[in-house]
Amino acid sequence: MAPGVSRAAAPVAAAPVAAAPADSPAEAAGPLERGLAVLRIVADAPHSVRPGDLTRATGLARSTVDRIAATLTHLGHLRTVGRDLVPAPRLMEFGNAYLRASGMSRALRPSLDRLARALDESVSAIVLDGCDARIVGKAVPPGRVIPLGFRVGDLLPAERCAAGAVLATGWGPDTYEAWRARRAADPLDETFPAVPARLAAPAPERTEADFAAWTAAADAQGWALDDQLVAPGLVALAVPVRDPDGRPVCAISVLAHTSRHSGEELREHALATMEEEARRTADELYDTSKTTAAPPAAAPAYADAKPELGPSFLQALARGLAVLTALGRRRGGLTLAEAAEAAGLSYPSTRRNLLTLRQLGYVEQLDRRFLPSPRVLELGYARLSTLTLADIAQPHLTELAGRVRESASLAVLDGTEVHYVARAAAQQITSARIMPGTRLPAYATSMGRVLLADLPEADRRERIDASRPRALTPHTLTSPDALAAVLDRVAREGHALVEQELEAGLRSLAVPVRDRDGRAVGAVNIALHAGPEPPGHTRDTLLPALRACAARIESDLAVAFADGPVQTG
Repeated sequence: MAPGVSRAAAPVAAAPVAAAPADSPAEAAGPLERGLAVLRIVADAPHSVRPGDLTRATGLARSTVDRIAATLTHLGHLRTVGRDLVPAPRLMEFGNAYLRASGMSRALRPSLDRLARALDESVSAIVLDGCDARIVGKAVPPGRVIPLGFRVGDLLPAERCAAGAVLATGWGPDTYEAWRARRAADPLDETFPAVPARLAAPAPERTEADFAAWTAAADAQGWALDDQLVAPGLVALAVPVRDPDGRPVCAISVLAHTSRHSGEELREHALATMEEEARRTADELYDTSKTTAAPPAAAPAYADAKPELGPSFLQALARGLAVLTALGRRRGGLTLAEAAEAAGLSYPSTRRNLLTLRQLGYVEQLDRRFLPSPRVLELGYARLSTLTLADIAQPHLTELAGRVRESASLAVLDGTEVHYVARAAAQQITSARIMPGTRLPAYATSMGRVLLADLPEADRRERIDASRPRALTPHTLTSPDALAAVLDRVAREGHALVEQELEAGLRSLAVPVRDRDGRAVGAVNIALHAGPEPPGHTRDTLLPALRACAARIESDLAVAFADGPVQTG
């Protein structure tokens, strides 16, 4: 099995969650612990999960599971597909909070991108999560058809990866003891879905002796090499990123296939470049001027939905998750008072939630500051980090098509054409028969005009000229000057309405879908039969729902691609 692929037959299972007594000091923390347990189960499952599955897996009452599911769905961390629950992109908020507060994302991204280009191999950044190794950053070479590598959020056994050997040079007795306990509980590595399970359990004393020798060598050399330990056919080289006291806080790892490099060839090819980038990363990570900057002004993380949802809304769960999200407001974390202000909660409530989150391993405390730990990445980050624009848009298109009872699509601009990447078809006699993968001339489509209108004027004109517009129907605009005027109007109004220009009888209305920087990365449209109603009636009737759909997609994109470009395919 390839790294990063979940075992499809993995059952939904978890240890029962104990409920706190009603008069316990942990009364408000109980829903938080139970809610996080539900999130873990849904995030880990290779398929959708039904409330009945959660009841059996957690040992909680069905009514409790239903309230937790209702709260998490309202907050946008889960969504429903029929009666089933699946992770939603907003679940990535917690992983994003860790990446921002730790500084890892900003410090690592340039180095990882440079390394991937320079070495023409996949590279990762890896940190300790307890006694194991958690992927916190990744870059792949441009143009590689089948790039190797794990997903951001994947957890690896420390003794099976070069990064684990590098990071273990800083272990103390407590970490070693936790590592021994983990190996005893899971000798075949079956709880690590990112790596192939072992066929047989190695002797514990042999594993410990081998890992100790490997770690000692990594400490002496300043690097570690994994030759097909993590998976057959893969070799990896890792170097440490050190704090000002010389302790390894992160490892940069390059992964290659044995058909491209042997272990020794990989070391000769990559080591010097990796060591240079590790030093750059350390300089960026420990630039104190970037730790003490004031947090950005933002609305409080917690919004009470009790008046709207009534008893089904668990305020304690929502408050705890708001505190966890709020900790990502500033690099270096927040003090208790700052966290309370950022979350919009009282000091006692924030303190109680921080203590619970710290006890569960989701929050670390450094002096007076609290910040999310790498463990928050276990909450669906690996699974959701592979989503594309089409994946994120599809449920929103389905909802839109169901609401307006017309077909809805999403497309991206590719040269002079629009490329359909997602679609929800309405069951109508007059529905347009267009499937994902279809390409149409941008100048004659509503989505094409929305996307062309977002380009600089010179680029717009160049693409129109390259299209060589021709009449597809008697209504098609073909004059470059007329098209330029239409695109100016589309840019001002923020939507495009095309009436029977692509095909007789077809009317289409589109709006842009924008990334965090305001750039149109796609467009969403509604296509329908050009009936007796005038085009203006269609625009006035459908535009609000269309814009609301685009806004929901944009909200998810802002979370899913918080630190990188939107992946359109």
